[in-house]
Amino acid sequence: MPSRPTEAEGWNVGTLEGVDPSPAFRLSIDRVGRSGAENMALDQWLLEQADQTGAAFLRLYRWDPPCLSLGRNEPAARRYDRTAIERLGLDVVRRPTGGRAVWHEGEVTYAVAAPIAAFGSLRESYRRIHERLADGLRALGVAAALASAGPSDGPGACFATPAGGEIVVGGRKLVGSAQLRQRTALLQHGSILLEGSQEIIGAISRPPSAVSGGTTLAAVLGRPVSFDEVAEAVVRAWGDAVTSAPFYRPLPPSTAFFSDPAWTWRR
Repeated sequence: MPSRPTEAEGWNVGTLEGVDPSPAFRLSIDRVGRSGAENMALDQWLLEQADQTGAAFLRLYRWDPPCLSLGRNEPAARRYDRTAIERLGLDVVRRPTGGRAVWHEGEVTYAVAAPIAAFGSLRESYRRIHERLADGLRALGVAAALASAGPSDGPGACFATPAGGEIVVGGRKLVGSAQLRQRTALLQHGSILLEGSQEIIGAISRPPSAVSGGTTLAAVLGRPVSFDEVAEAVVRAWGDAVTSAPFYRPLPPSTAFFSDPAWTWRR
């Protein structure tokens, strides 16, 4: 069972002895969807590998079944109707990272796990990772920009309002992200919305409410956009930083921690 993740945001760490400040990223493209617990266990495992070995990883993946993910520090028991979630049969997981609730369905999810020395401070790493993602989206014809607004961690869906440094189109959030720092490494993961909406979050909120504010690639480009199209654009944007070795297949860790209701509904 993986250990309970720990969090230390806002560090400003210089180059660590023995750590390559520009590592080659080992790539994994997971086209077959996984459950919420599997996906979070894999991301947490990559963070631990980055911390223990100094390796860097870029993972692109999907969710099956669609899943509601809760931010690490959200007061979920007060904010969301657990009975309604169970009645609807929704897969639900609490992320190791912060932020607000996300409905994962039509999207490409990315995860970057790497030594902190490769990206620098929390603010700088957030910006640099988003700039690479934005470059990939611009190659698809998306007018992607980085938001200047401050962070927002109030009630409601993640995509309702952009935090500073997140990717927006015309002021509307297209990519929602969160970052966790554990000892010498960071994990940043987030959702690049292809289609659909986040309205189900409003339906299971206390009290029920409308959810708006975000956008999708289908809405921005006026056509369907596939998982593979976006994944290829992201990999191209990473350029020479992605290792030329075959796709990396992470080992399937235990999902016990992220399947445990005591973690999911801890707050």
